[in-house]
Amino acid sequence: METYSKTTENPKYREALKKERRIKGFYIHATVYVCVNLFIILGGMYKNEKNLVVMDTYATAFFWGIGLLAHGLTVFGADWVFGKGWEERKIQQYLEK
Repeated sequence: METYSKTTENPKYREALKKERRIKGFYIHATVYVCVNLFIILGGMYKNEKNLVVMDTYATAFFWGIGLLAHGLTVFGADWVFGKGWEERKIQQYLEK
């Protein structure tokens, strides 16, 4: 097992740190999404119980959810779509031409 020094000169460490920050940013985004939308939905219910069946109550959650999905795909989807090492293989392919 290789050990990597925790210096900014190490490209693998920098890449891992960047990935970790992106994942952390997504989790913060998801937490804020849940808290704010619970507040909106429960606030609407407190105001009037009929607000639970009105679609306006869920509009923020729906559209923000689309944004959260896009954020998740940018964080986790790149590895899923392109696979591990795809970027390196493409760079090597272009260098060989």
